[in-house]
Parts: sequence; structure tokens; C-alpha cells
Amino acid sequence: MKVSIPERRWIRITVVVAVAAGVAALLWWRGPEWGAIRDAFRAVEWRWVVAAVALNLLSIVVRALAWNTVISQAMPPPRPRFRLVFSAFCVGLLANAVLPGRIGELARVAVLTRKSGSQNGTWATLVGTVFAHRVFDLIPSVLLIVYVLATAKIPDWAITSLIAVVSAGAALFLLALLSARRHQRSVLEEAGTLKRVVTMARYGLGVMHEPGPAILAATLQCLGWLCQFFAVYTAMQAFHIHAGFPAAGLVLVLMNVATIFPLWPGNVGLTQAAIALPLVQYGVPYARGFAFGIGLQLIEASVGIGIGLVFLGREGLSFAILKRMPEVTELESAGGNGSSGDAARERTRVSGGA
Repeated sequence: MKVSIPERRWIRITVVVAVAAGVAALLWWRGPEWGAIRDAFRAVEWRWVVAAVALNLLSIVVRALAWNTVISQAMPPPRPRFRLVFSAFCVGLLANAVLPGRIGELARVAVLTRKSGSQNGTWATLVGTVFAHRVFDLIPSVLLIVYVLATAKIPDWAITSLIAVVSAGAALFLLALLSARRHQRSVLEEAGTLKRVVTMARYGLGVMHEPGPAILAATLQCLGWLCQFFAVYTAMQAFHIHAGFPAAGLVLVLMNVATIFPLWPGNVGLTQAAIALPLVQYGVPYARGFAFGIGLQLIEASVGIGIGLVFLGREGLSFAILKRMPEVTELESAGGNGSSGDAARERTRVSGGA
């Protein structure tokens, strides 16, 4: 029996609430010493926090430029301006920060799609650009992992996780490279509906076959990760953790590993444990490392949520609509297969409901 969108939503909510309640109970009874965490926050040096916030903001700008580069190779003119691309990227960060799953990736597609008019297949192309943009993360992540393996003290459980992440990333990169194709409008016009949708999605990966833009996008992603690396390092200084750059690299790697599959918003609790446990090897008390993990996630979330709320308002959207954006994208997909009227009505509801 087919499950409707509202029913799927309630199933997700029930599972997330149950898991979150279990994690909260586990942290309360078996977590760190909360008094020591409170003391760690009292000793924070806020000038370092300000520096970490600024570096995270710079990282967002640079990574949005990378996505804009990918889009410019995937879509024919008129393309969305960088201001709109940046707005969509920030709304996606907000969704990823406050909602379970990777809803933000679809939310940023939905923001651009609602401004792109009636171009057939735009949603599929933009989904392809999001995939390509994420694939370029493999390059800086591998460079960071190599640096961490060469310099940091890595727990055995983390080594297994890193190998799995690199292997999966390499497979995705190869898939993206083999799937990518350039625009051939004559072929597209002759294709059937399903083939046209698949082709448009492959156009979103078109940057993979353009050496110049591909190098530019990869370089921008590397710069974005570098900003995040220094943001982690400055946040460590704020919490009086002087373990050096290798430990900062290890924290950044493990934090990203812990949030690959967000079971609940930010995987709060799991992320802090993944950060605090390795820092014990550097002489950092577990409670301080856990407090640092909370502070680091708050720094990143404050930037993502703060700037996301600004652009959510600028786009004339509400938080309720943000939660429904993935469903609108699904309707766009259905629209490509004969339900264009329903998709158009849903787009009108999203635009008008703002």
C-alpha cells in the first residue's frame, strides 16, 4: 500500500522523536559531568568565538561560489544570479541545521526552482548540481584525511570510519564523472519524458567534463574547508584547548563523519561524543571536550541558522513552507511525468503562502 506524503512525515517525526528522547536520556544518565561543562563555558574567551563565527561565514560564501560555478556549467542562460544562489544555499543550511535528514539539499533546489519560471526539467538539473557540488567535497576531505592520518592521534574506530567514507566518496566521484554530460539540445528535444528528466539531471553534473570550471569549483570547495579548519582551531582556543593543528583537523574530520547521516537535527550528543573522545588522547578532559563540541556546533549552527533565517525572510518564505519544500520538489518530479498541473498548483501555493 502506498504511503502518502503526510503519513511519511508523521512516521519520520515519530522515529526522530523516539531516537532523540533515547539519546537525551542516555546523555543525562551516562553523559559527562555537567558541572564541568558549565565551568568550561564560563572560561570561554569570546574573541576567539567571534573569529570562528567570521571564518564560518566566509566558508559559506566560498562554498556558495563553488555551487554557482557548477550551476553556470549546467544551465543555459538565463541562469540564476549569485545573489539568488547564495540565498538558496543559506536556506539549505538552515534546513539541514533544524530538520532531520539532508532536507536542506532539496530545499535549496526548491528555492531556485520556484524562481526559474516554467523551464522544463530545471529541478532535475539543479539536483544534479547539488550532487556535483557535494562530490567536489571529496577532494578537500581526502586532503584533510591524509593530513590527519600523517599527523594526528586517531582512534582505531575512527580509522575504519575514515576508510569507509573515502571509499564511498571515491565511488560517488567516479559515478558523477561517468554520468556527466554536456548540453545537446537537439538530443534533448527528441527524447521522451523519462529520458529527458534523466538527461537534465546529468546536465547538472556537466561541470565534471569542463576542466577549467571543475578546477575552480574544487579550489573553492578546498578554500571553504580551509576556512572551516581554522574556525575549528580558533574555537579550540576559545575553550583553552591547545592541542595544535593536527587535533583541529581530526575534530573537523570526525565532526563531518558524525553528521553524514543526520538521524536528528545535528546529531546532537553523538557529534559531541565523537569530538570529545579523541581529544582525551591529547590530555583534554572529556567534559571540556564535550563542552567544546557543544560550543563548536553552536557556532556553526548560529551562522547557518542566523543567515538562513535572513534569506528565508528575503525569499518571502516561512518555516512551515521550508519543511514542505522537499515535497514540492517531489511534485516537480511527478510533474515531469504527466502531473504538471498539480506541480504548478503546488508551486503557486508555495509562492502565495509566503
